[in-house]
Amino acid sequence: MEKHGSILIVDDDDDILVAGRLLLKRHFENVVTISEPSQIAATMKETEFDAILLDMNFGPGQSSGDEGFHWLAEILKIDPEAVVIMITAHGGVNIAVEAMKMGATDFVSKPWQNEKVVATLSAAVKLRDSRSKAATLKQANRALVADKGSQQIIGNSSALKDIQLMIERAAPTDANVLIVGENGTGKELVARELHRLSNRNGEIFLSVDMGAISESLFDSELFGHKRGSFTDAKEDRVGRLHAASGGTLFLDEIGNLPLHLQAKLLTVLEQRKVTPVGSNQPIPIDVRVIAATNLTPKQLSDENRFRQDLLFRLNTVEICVPPLRERPDDIEEIANYYIDLYCRKYDKPLKTLSGQALAAIKAYAWPGNVRALRHAIERAVILSQGTSFTASDFALETHPGSAGELENKITVKTGPGHEDIELPDGNLNLERMEYVLIERSLKKHRYNISHAAKELGLTRAALYRRMEKYGF
Repeated sequence: MEKHGSILIVDDDDDILVAGRLLLKRHFENVVTISEPSQIAATMKETEFDAILLDMNFGPGQSSGDEGFHWLAEILKIDPEAVVIMITAHGGVNIAVEAMKMGATDFVSKPWQNEKVVATLSAAVKLRDSRSKAATLKQANRALVADKGSQQIIGNSSALKDIQLMIERAAPTDANVLIVGENGTGKELVARELHRLSNRNGEIFLSVDMGAISESLFDSELFGHKRGSFTDAKEDRVGRLHAASGGTLFLDEIGNLPLHLQAKLLTVLEQRKVTPVGSNQPIPIDVRVIAATNLTPKQLSDENRFRQDLLFRLNTVEICVPPLRERPDDIEEIANYYIDLYCRKYDKPLKTLSGQALAAIKAYAWPGNVRALRHAIERAVILSQGTSFTASDFALETHPGSAGELENKITVKTGPGHEDIELPDGNLNLERMEYVLIERSLKKHRYNISHAAKELGLTRAALYRRMEKYGF
């Protein structure tokens, strides 16, 4: 069995140091011993230890534990996440308890039992590992939030100002928020802004795409599972709800969740507890829930599509993000933001929008909303040859969605026994055909990705790539 873990033993008894080193080097990768506690700081500077065995008393006749308390405090100053196991004389339980109140993890009594020491230190090494992973995840989350935070909610339209005001009012509370809007309108940006302005902003923001979780893995993904609970459960797994505890859980595309799974989610949100698959022990969770959907109010009110009790649970505060076509005053500012971003990304000279280009993009319907505009800007930055952007750089005629394009359609019979599929008239561009087929299939299957992908002859991943491409 591969050994891992680094142990430090601090004791003024040479016999204890020798016995400890001989015992522990059979179980752990690295064992360091020192007899002078004054060497602790220098030793910890050289090596990062997973667990530290620290004697409570140094010098003959000492029994108060004061020195142990002092050096415990010094260790925790150096490394607040240090896992310290106190070594106490027989009968020194009360002193050990005081040490644990100060931050020690556990204690062992002299003369110790070898099995007890190994078991205690093995648990200590695992604890240190979990603390390190938690600290890394927290730092990564802060970096991610900071990075995502740079993607600001851009615009000065009255509609956007109303949304900002609602965010500022709702964010400091723990109220559940439901964000409603078409695909590509920036619902996740609203969710991240709610988290950034909340009292949980130092904790994790965890986003879960409900449409991407298969029904068979729903319980495992959201609630977690225990090792051996099913064939592929080779180790314990923490569910998303538990992983987000203390922070914000963003349930994206909540409208794609089937009714029977909506019932499970509702139960968890009401009880604030999750029970991993294969366990009978519920785990308390503390999460602020923000959900988002592209369903219309009419669809949300359909009891055959969305549970009304879950809707009431989610939409304590409801924020509606309007489509880009309803706030054309924001288009210029958004476009300039992405022009600057992609010119720097691709090391291109900064260009401006010509009057013709600005008029064209403000008049366009943008069926993919901000996401589609962003993609159009990126493409223009890469391919444009002029000193400023023109309307033709955005190739708006190849993007479906303007009112004139969608009004003229032809009907094509796809084959015997198949339904008619409506395609846009005019320039029968393959991209346009693909867009319409994907849109039709998604609507037909109520945005169930698995069913739509199967009908289209695509994998789920391939369908997601095309949805991203066309701004769904």
